[in-house]
Amino acid sequence: MKNVKLYSDALKLDLQRFAIDSSEGLVGTGTKLERSEDGSTWEEIADIKTIPELGGDTEKVDVTTLADDRRKQVEGIQNASNVQFQAVYKGASFAKALQQAGDRKQYQWKVTYPDGMTATMRGSYNIKFAAVAVNGALGYTITITVSDGPHFTAAPGSDTPKG
Repeated sequence: MKNVKLYSDALKLDLQRFAIDSSEGLVGTGTKLERSEDGSTWEEIADIKTIPELGGDTEKVDVTTLADDRRKQVEGIQNASNVQFQAVYKGASFAKALQQAGDRKQYQWKVTYPDGMTATMRGSYNIKFAAVAVNGALGYTITITVSDGPHFTAAPGSDTPKG
């Protein structure tokens, strides 16, 4: 067996190539939506196809007085909104998502991006099955009525900008 060359000896892997580096931007592949009843254990909820915009618009509060010749506004509170996640229908993951849909219970939700950044929120949810088309994938929408959040946490190690 002297002449046997092991495949592992011939292949040199640069494991750093596989590390996620978001300094130049980030592709959404690998982003996931998870649900928890109490925020301690998380379960991926569906085969997500799209993640919506997360965050709220700040309301404007009018502070104009009769002495002002222009309207004046200050920032008020942020609006909580519904967020809609598009999912591809796959029997088992749809059944899991459907189990508590519409029960009006407040669940913890977490979106985890490929570099580890997270957005967490709390809210109840419903499911709406998408229209069906010839030669089209079946899908559905998970709509979360946000009661708190989203709260963003930066990816680990992203506090030091590269440059």
